[in-house]
Amino acid sequence: MSVSSEKMGFSLTQEILSHLVLANKTAAWGTLGTLRTFLSFSVDKDVQRLLRAIAGQGVDRAAIVDVLTNRSREQRQLIAQAFQERTQQDLLKSLQAALSGHLERIVVALLQPAARVDAQDLRTALKDSGSAEDVAVEILATRTPPQLQECLAAYKHDFHVEAEEDIQSETSGTLRDLLLALAKGGRESYSEIIDYNLAEQDVQALKQAEGPSTEGTWVLILTQRNPEHLVRVFDQYQRRTGHELEHTVRNRFHGDAQTALLSLASVIRNTALYFADKLHQALQETEPNYRVLTRILISRSETDLLSIRAEFRKKFGRSLYSSLQDTVKGDCRPALLALCRAEDL
Repeated sequence: MSVSSEKMGFSLTQEILSHLVLANKTAAWGTLGTLRTFLSFSVDKDVQRLLRAIAGQGVDRAAIVDVLTNRSREQRQLIAQAFQERTQQDLLKSLQAALSGHLERIVVALLQPAARVDAQDLRTALKDSGSAEDVAVEILATRTPPQLQECLAAYKHDFHVEAEEDIQSETSGTLRDLLLALAKGGRESYSEIIDYNLAEQDVQALKQAEGPSTEGTWVLILTQRNPEHLVRVFDQYQRRTGHELEHTVRNRFHGDAQTALLSLASVIRNTALYFADKLHQALQETEPNYRVLTRILISRSETDLLSIRAEFRKKFGRSLYSSLQDTVKGDCRPALLALCRAEDL
């Protein structure tokens, strides 16, 4: 066997082994959250505890946080339903009347269905000039296909308009095309078949798409191919050109299109690291960005927050828990720390 054949065989072996690791991660998906189903769950006890928390002299914020941050979203929905049946009162409205500020927003996000929270955040991002390329990409690019469909359905139900219509009217150019493609949810699913020919074709297509009127090629490849394939494309692109694909994006695109494409590339490369970077940035602002902290910690608490914590610690040299502990102030602090869950030594 020639040296080149040996290298090719070794490369193929590495590729196969990497996907075996990926398969294990995929099989364990859902165990990487910090918030799990509470095994000793008693809906009656939780309803009574929340009633005492808001009906006594002074609001027992600690009790409210303890209940809501130690139950899965499904269990929280059961609590809200039982509260309504037993008291003829809406739990969400009762807690909103008792709370205020950042803690109120956290409680609202915890008690609402995830799809409704995503729909509201997406709507705000599209209507707020300057955040569509950030929040909209985050929601449309990181939710699973079923989650995305539920979000879009909630969007239509709550705002009486399709999300795609708002994308059309509120954005333009490459950003609009990118968001519309993500909203369609047409990304290919993971395949155990490694298509080296398609990877090479995509690399060549991206290399050639550096002139005017070639933005569609970037949008098509980055929104349609599965992430495992795209990571392979990114690696081959760097070997062929001598620089990362993101370098070309920075030179080729500008403004909101550049920001959106760089965010999407980050999601594709390492979703947990993407969120760790966003959390770090939110904590570095003069005043912590509580909206970002709340959105990420809640939306990822039952999926991959443990992975995000690990990436945060690895990149920034300290734990997410310690960073929150040192930076976050006020009555929302215990809630955000409870969602993060624990220190990473």
